[in-house]
Amino acid sequence: MATVNARLPLGTALFLFSISQAPAALAQTLSSQSDDFYDLGTIVLTAEEQIKQALGVSTITEEDLERQPVVNDVADIIRRMPGVNLTGSSPSGQRGNQRQVDIRGMGPENVLILIDGKPVLSRTSVKMGRGGERDTRGDTNWVPAEMVQSIEVIRGPAAARYGSGAAGGVVNIITKQPEEDLLQLGVHYDVPESGKEGMTQRYNVLWAKRLSDDVALRFTGSYNKSEADDPDLNAEVGDCEVDPDTGTETCSYDAGNEGVVNKDATLLLSWEPSDRNKFDFELGWSRQGNLFAGDTQLGGRLSSDGDTIIDDLADDGEETNVMERGTFAFTHTGTYGWGETKSYLQYEHTENTRLSEGAAGGGEGAINSTSDWDTAILEAIAAKSEAYIDQTVFGRPSALTLGAEVRWEKLDLTDYSAFVDITNADGSIDSTDADGITEQTTIGLYLEDNIEWTDRLTLTPALRVDWADTFGTNVSGGLNASYELTSEWTVKGGVAKAFKAPNLYQLSDTYVYTTRGRGCPYPYYVDGPCYVLGNDDLDPETSVNTEIGVAYNGDNGINATLTWFHNDYRDKIQAGTEQIGTTTLADGRTARLFQWQNVPESEVEGLEGSFSMPLGERVSLSVNGTYMINSSQKIKIKGGTNSSGETSGDRNIEVPLSLVPDYTINAALTWNVNDRLTLIPSLTHYGEIEAAEYSSFMGTENGDTESRDPYTLVNLGMTYAFDNGFNFKAGVTNIFDESIKRSGDGANTYNEPGRAYYFGLTKTF
Repeated sequence: MATVNARLPLGTALFLFSISQAPAALAQTLSSQSDDFYDLGTIVLTAEEQIKQALGVSTITEEDLERQPVVNDVADIIRRMPGVNLTGSSPSGQRGNQRQVDIRGMGPENVLILIDGKPVLSRTSVKMGRGGERDTRGDTNWVPAEMVQSIEVIRGPAAARYGSGAAGGVVNIITKQPEEDLLQLGVHYDVPESGKEGMTQRYNVLWAKRLSDDVALRFTGSYNKSEADDPDLNAEVGDCEVDPDTGTETCSYDAGNEGVVNKDATLLLSWEPSDRNKFDFELGWSRQGNLFAGDTQLGGRLSSDGDTIIDDLADDGEETNVMERGTFAFTHTGTYGWGETKSYLQYEHTENTRLSEGAAGGGEGAINSTSDWDTAILEAIAAKSEAYIDQTVFGRPSALTLGAEVRWEKLDLTDYSAFVDITNADGSIDSTDADGITEQTTIGLYLEDNIEWTDRLTLTPALRVDWADTFGTNVSGGLNASYELTSEWTVKGGVAKAFKAPNLYQLSDTYVYTTRGRGCPYPYYVDGPCYVLGNDDLDPETSVNTEIGVAYNGDNGINATLTWFHNDYRDKIQAGTEQIGTTTLADGRTARLFQWQNVPESEVEGLEGSFSMPLGERVSLSVNGTYMINSSQKIKIKGGTNSSGETSGDRNIEVPLSLVPDYTINAALTWNVNDRLTLIPSLTHYGEIEAAEYSSFMGTENGDTESRDPYTLVNLGMTYAFDNGFNFKAGVTNIFDESIKRSGDGANTYNEPGRAYYFGLTKTF
């Protein structure tokens, strides 16, 4: 396993930052000689600004969050953007209630989460199962909704510029800045009608103060608690058996939604010594404590007998895992005569602590102790520096972006117990000396140019080169274009190559996934045990993302878009199905060895559309929809001979990349009754979610492929602004109580909460 000294990424980051300041110093010298030395006349948008006007980009504003507030996690409102759904992290359906943002069916692992433009990597500290599942709610819940200024959702070719992890898209959560003196206090409550579903309460404070003309301070704090669902929430769709001797009925059923307690605090010092330079220093701390509802990786572990550790923990609603995240970030923004620069350096530390879980067999992923805790520690340094330079290309105005980025990650599993030492007969595989540390460093250089080629045609070419100490060099890039057919109609499109580096669990020589036999891949089912080992020779995942569509922006207030998108997804990393060797265990048994591997071919294709228009002076309508034409991965599974001498041939299978609806429709009506009162009825309709017929990591047919039927959620919200700085919001979600139960069969992998009532009050001083 490749390792690097922590001084390398830190030194590289500081070097990149120092480079970004060289143009600034030069610009100051030139500006002192002539203020208009770099005057190019017409100035076009930067490449980044142009990309954010692409068809595959949506922006959620502070007003949107006020009008359609979230229960606990801003993913609640992100899911209403075109091309976006919430899914588990794999098509297996395991950990189904741990739903995360999934963009264009590429899966949550291909969505890069940013806070103020800086990457959030905490979820990568969570153990990854062989199907890609993680017991994590993702990284969108580190910022309370009341602290958010806006959220940018970037899809398709527009997302490729952001580097590793953005093959599906990017979610950039932008926080409120200390632009003026402000004290804001807020409370929010969400109360389900069903007593079996957990309620939410949230309290937050934002204080901003101008200490001088040059210095501003911001403090934020939040406490957010969502109770866990009752353990027997899904009992009515569970499996029941009657003992013929005693007549006693025993039922087993999957768990509902876990609860969570969020505690968040940030401190930001902003210093602007001149009109040209701005420096931000930020400290952040967050803690997410899980409130157990009985969820396990394989499901079906809760019982009406209530005689297991799982049942006891669920009844008590105890805290079974904790994610604690700390950050320090330094950001510089420069504005000069020739253009602008933006640079940051961020250190991120995450401790993922949880009660130990079963490593194999029917108890896999199920808590097996009330006192033994495992801890995985993730450290990451991310640095980035960009310069935006106004220039001309072939006599046409353009805005050039030059950037450099470095990311260093270190996963420490020395305090994680659920691992085994593996040595094969010829010694080519030996993890006995593994120290539990896995590191990866990636360095990227890129350029983009936004060129006003003609008065109607704008081109945005890009080129990016990344190097990693694990997989070597990866070259990516793309071209986005926009052409104004008329003053109202525009054709936009793009093609770009994106990539994702292997994650640290896939690279680790310490983490070994185990199964006793029933989880062995074809043709070795029940012929185990089988182990999946880390692989330090993985290629990065890549995808070629294409989109083309039209946008209408009329003087009558009507806005509409229609976009076709297609992603050729290559080298997806998943647990291998081709045996690479065997090892002899201490008890004399022979175990089969597999590795994480690159899967050659996957594909995503679909349509997105949006429409908005005024229905009068005070009423407006907005609708968006997504239709998935295809979302699949094609896998060739090698045959072989099992221990009984039975020989099977190769098998070709096709499985979905993620469990997303065939189509999704979001609609909202905004009625500004008067200057104070606004009413917002809205709905979301989900099409059928088809279950996977085959297991992607076993190659065997799934026993139950029951699909989830279409359903519709209807909501009604209102906001009212008082004279004295109070803002009140209230409403009903899922008015018709379309409660969706989780059975764990096929695609029925998650709960959709029933009718609930919410209200919140914010006071600004």
